[in-house]
Amino acid sequence: MKKHLVFFCLLSSFYFSANAWGFWAHQRINRIAVFLLPVEMIPFYKENIDFITEHAVDPDKRRYAIVDEAPRHYLDLDHYCVLPCDSMPHRWKEAVEKYSEDTLKSYGIVPWHIQLMMYRLTDAFKAKDKNKILGTSAEIGHYIADSNVPLHTTENYNGQLTDQKGIHGFWESRIPELFAEDYDYFIGKAEFVSKPTDRIWKTVLESHAALDTVLKFEKKLSQTFPTDRMYAFDMRGVTTSKMYSQEYTEAYSKLMDGMVERRMRSSIKMVADIWFTCWINAGSPDLGKTELKEIPMEEQQQNETEEKAWKEKKKQFGHYHPETGTESAK
Repeated sequence: MKKHLVFFCLLSSFYFSANAWGFWAHQRINRIAVFLLPVEMIPFYKENIDFITEHAVDPDKRRYAIVDEAPRHYLDLDHYCVLPCDSMPHRWKEAVEKYSEDTLKSYGIVPWHIQLMMYRLTDAFKAKDKNKILGTSAEIGHYIADSNVPLHTTENYNGQLTDQKGIHGFWESRIPELFAEDYDYFIGKAEFVSKPTDRIWKTVLESHAALDTVLKFEKKLSQTFPTDRMYAFDMRGVTTSKMYSQEYTEAYSKLMDGMVERRMRSSIKMVADIWFTCWINAGSPDLGKTELKEIPMEEQQQNETEEKAWKEKKKQFGHYHPETGTESAK
């Protein structure tokens, strides 16, 4: 029997997307975060848990329709500084003054975008706008999860600079896909974040600090592991994909001593904490009194455009999200 089977039964069955990590883990992170919320929030979020889960991947779909979307998912810290990165401004206005907005967008804005999304979620709670609460909650969960990935903090995001192309998907897709059912998801309850900017940057810096291990350990393993056992083939729908074998993936995961599990746990806890914090900052409104408001026609049309662009790209990539390594996309 797999560890924590009882816990999974309590959460109900998880949705296993046909896509690898990019979709699968984002959805799982949002879904589990719901169960960390306090009694005042959890009935509303549980009632809408399928929406929160499904729409965790909307920001990735949007990348193909909106030019400015991609930089919201990462920050190339190594373009600006080396740890501890004390010279990096944490506030948007100061960062723009130091580097210019164009430069920031060229190398990623994920910590600042999470701050912006917090303002939007707080405003949605204040307005008791059910549509916006759910949509913004789902999407901020995506950006928070991305900020917890070491390879989202570097220009060498897919190992292309160190002859490790494909490591992005290997780390954040193949490992969770094989082993995440055995991860420990007893994380604790959501807590109020008194200094969100500090929390966001602490997360990004922790992710970046782990980058050296991510790259060096895989490089070391690849030089000693039997090459004829490194890869396997897997059928996804009608697509046969070459991927790292379970044996090689397990060896890499063990070398990192549970890093992927820790970053997933960090993502889940942070998502719940940020949802809770925005609700508190909005005055702790009664979520049972939220209202479904009419979605503006312009927004409906934009959603349709994004979905169409995503479907077109999906035809090119098959069942795999481009972040998994089938394309050098961040």
